[in-house]
Amino acid sequence: MSHNTIALNQRQQPLDHLESVWLFGYGSLIYKADFPYLQRRPACIWGWQRRFWQGSHDHRGTPEAPGRVATLIEAPGKRCVGMAYEVTPDVFSHLDHREKNGYLRFFTELQWLDEADSVQGLVYVAGPDNEAYLGPASEEEIARHIARSEGPSGPNSEYLLNLANSLRELETDDAHVFAIERALLTEKSG
Repeated sequence: MSHNTIALNQRQQPLDHLESVWLFGYGSLIYKADFPYLQRRPACIWGWQRRFWQGSHDHRGTPEAPGRVATLIEAPGKRCVGMAYEVTPDVFSHLDHREKNGYLRFFTELQWLDEADSVQGLVYVAGPDNEAYLGPASEEEIARHIARSEGPSGPNSEYLLNLANSLRELETDDAHVFAIERALLTEKSG
């Protein structure tokens, strides 16, 4: 599958008939909401884990030297904490462009962190079948990769550090993200 998924998302998930849609963010969408939203709430999804296995040719790297950004992998029984936004469907023209580098969107159940209720919402996931997928590596290898990557949206390390800080603000422990952060800080100080 091509890493540019704009047309595919718009064809597979037409949203024009909806008044509003919940969107779950687990990477930069947690801390960088550069789109209008009706409300936002801390939430989680079950059965998924955040991993720095997706390449970024357009934001935190280049086509010649992609950075590494978060995607989700299936993990039964695990939960991924992030931020949910209620948005109007017109916002997805911007979001589909922002998340075009291999991410497909689909509906899943979002559970609020502050109450037991849940709602259906969209999430963008970049699977192993897209051209930009980099796959697993050790946290130390990922940190070294991130330390040397930069793209139009800035240094890849900025993305990682902002995500780690946002997860702390949500009072969630993400062992993968925090291990990469520790390795990156060691790499930068050495």
